[in-house]
Formats: sequence, structure tokens, C-alpha cells
Amino acid sequence: MSTLLKVWLFVVAGAGIGVVLSRDTGYVLLSFGNYTVEMSLALLLMLIALLFGLLYFGIRLVVRTLHLPQDVRDWKQRRGSRLAQQAMTRGLLEMSEGNWRSAEKRLVRFADRSETPLLNYLAAARAAQLQGAHDRRDGYIRLAHDAMPSADVAVSLTQAELQLADQQLEQALATLKHLRSVAPRHNYVLRLLRRLYEQLGDWEHLRELLPELRRRKVDDEESLQRLEIRTHRALLEQAFLAQDERRLGMAWADVPRALRSDPQLLGDYAGYLQEMGQDHRAEQLLRDALKKQWDAGLVETYGLLDGAEPGKQLSTMERFVADHPDDPTLLLTLGRLSLRAQLWGKARGYLEACIARNGPAQAYRELGQLLERMREPDKAIEVYRKGLSGTGGPEPVPLPQEIGKTKANRPMLDEQPPTPPHAALDKGDPEPTG
Repeated sequence: MSTLLKVWLFVVAGAGIGVVLSRDTGYVLLSFGNYTVEMSLALLLMLIALLFGLLYFGIRLVVRTLHLPQDVRDWKQRRGSRLAQQAMTRGLLEMSEGNWRSAEKRLVRFADRSETPLLNYLAAARAAQLQGAHDRRDGYIRLAHDAMPSADVAVSLTQAELQLADQQLEQALATLKHLRSVAPRHNYVLRLLRRLYEQLGDWEHLRELLPELRRRKVDDEESLQRLEIRTHRALLEQAFLAQDERRLGMAWADVPRALRSDPQLLGDYAGYLQEMGQDHRAEQLLRDALKKQWDAGLVETYGLLDGAEPGKQLSTMERFVADHPDDPTLLLTLGRLSLRAQLWGKARGYLEACIARNGPAQAYRELGQLLERMREPDKAIEVYRKGLSGTGGPEPVPLPQEIGKTKANRPMLDEQPPTPPHAALDKGDPEPTG
């Protein structure tokens, strides 16, 4: 708008001057020493305008000439930025198409001219990772850090992600420890550390990290509780495999009180105590737990304990029959405890009741062994047969009472097919004619 206004003012001024000079061109006398110059006012004004124009454009030409190197540099920079932007766009597109080698070349070709070289190098590092070129990947990570040292967190996070994806767990651990020192409150760093400790099986460090994960709300409470249970189960297992009773006790002591009633943890710990010959401790633990909550897995584990007073254990479990009369796991446990207490009749009754309620296969085995010892082999064989055939599901294919020779659609290798009548005629005498 201002340029148009200037043009209009110039045109109006020129028109006004033209109107004035058309009436009288005027007279101008210039004297300098012995020289005099006479001309019209119009000609003088034209000469002045021409001189001003020459002076103006001369100054502009000098100024542009002096600024020419800088202008050339600015043009080359703009052109390089445009090429870098185009190369980055094309490189990212080729990465999404799976052309990783070509994408890598495009991303690094004009990276030094890009306005965001950090993004170029990080994308190139991912492209190199997808080709298995770890040296080039690490080189691009270094270039990205050099391009923007202030973006250390972003660069290190990308490096840790790539190392985790390539199962370079020790290198990823070093990177994440550095990130933890730089950004201790970064939730994504905590999430990657959790994932790394799980892959490494470093349950002790994961246990130490759990309070921070919960405090920072890295995940929902239900997922964190599952992770906590899994962590303590793994720690209990490690202590058991080390065959160290003291370490096993310490691992159980580290379990939060709120989780000690979890059936999985309780069952694992009781089972490990049993394996280490601490049946009495396992029995007390399970007895107290079953008084508070019912769990079939804990009931089964209780029935496997070899306690010093099986009769007392049997009495303890019989108190639950009124509340769970049709629970096959409870009936199997009662049968096993009766066997340990040498109450053969009661054991047989509980095991038969368990089988009648579609109990597990172990009930058939326990009852079969009991019947063998009671000198009832036929009934024992019948129980074994039922156990092998299984219970529930569709009925088996009905069979006749007696099965003779195997029938097949074609003869067996040791059988010869019957000779057709026409074949016999071909081999024998010619057919009589009438």
C-alpha cells in the first residue's frame, strides 16, 4: 500500500511540475568565474533529476557490490536449507517404505546444511540400526550430540532405545544410568530401566526401582502390583536355587506385608520351604493363610507337605469341608493327608469322592496305589483305566464286544489280493465253446 501511494505522489508531483513548466519554461543563468551558462528552468530540473538518479543508482551498485559475498553466502545457505529439508522429507519417506540404505544416504547428505541437523542424524542412526550397521549408528549418535550438546537427553534416549532393540543390554544399561543421573525424574527413562532390568533378569535392582516407579506413576497400580509380585517371585526362586535358607528367608522378609497374602507368592515360598525340608514352617504358613482366604493352589500344596503330625493336619483341613464340600482339590488333599495318617478307609472315601467330582488325574493314581496295597488289584486296574481314559468330554467311539482281524481299504503288505475270476480264466484253459 505504501509503495502504491509513493507512485501516485510521484505521478501527481510530476504532472504539477509539467503543468507549471508548460506555461513558462523559465530562465536560468549560472555564472562561475569567466564562465556563464544559460538554460531553461525545465532543462535544469531535468539535469538535476538525471544527476540524482545516476548518483542514487551508483551508490546502490557500490553497496550491492560490497555485499555481494554475503549475499552469495546467504543464497547458498537458503538453497542448502531447502535441499536439506527436501532430503530429510524424502529420507523419512523412504524409511517408512523400508529403503533404509537409501534413506540413510539422503538423511546425512545435507545434514550439515539443515536447520535441524539433530533430527537428520537421529533418523540416520535408526536407518543404520535397521541395517545392522552398529558402527555407523554410533557415529551418527555422536554427530547428533555434537550438533546440539544441549539435547543430551533426547540423543541418549534414542541411543538407549536402539541398544535395547538390538539386545545390547550392557551398553543400554550404561546409557540409562547416565540418563538417570542427568534426568532423574524422567518417566520414560524409568520405563526403559524397568524394561531393561526385566530383560536382564536383574530382579534386585528392579525391586529397588519399584518405589520410584510407583511414586512417579509410570504405570497404573494394577500393572505395577503384577510387576512387584513377579519380581518377588523371581527373587524367591533365585534364593531357592542357591540352596541358601538364610537368603530365602531374607527374600521373603523383603516382600511387602500387603503382598504376603498373595496366593502365588505364598505357594512358591511354601513349596521352597518344603523342598528344603522345612515342612513344619510351610504348614504353619499355609494354615494361617487358609484361615484368611481360600485358594485351591494353597490347599493342594498343603496336602503335599510331609508334616510330623498328619492327623492334626487332616483335622485342620476337615474344618473346611462344610464350606467347600464339592471342591475336588480339597477332597484330594484330605485323601493324601489320610494316607499319611494311615487312615486307609477314610483316604479311600475322600479319593473316591474326589474322582466322583471330576477330580484331577492324581486322584486316580493315589486311589489306584491304595487299592493295590489293599490287595484289590482288579479294582486298582479299573481305576487306572478310568484315569487314563479321562473324564468329561464327548463319549468315545462305540466298539463291538469282540474285535476280529483288522479290516482295511487295501491289503496289508503280507497279504495278496484275491484273484479276479477273469484273471483266472486268462491263466487257465480257454473258455469252452458251445
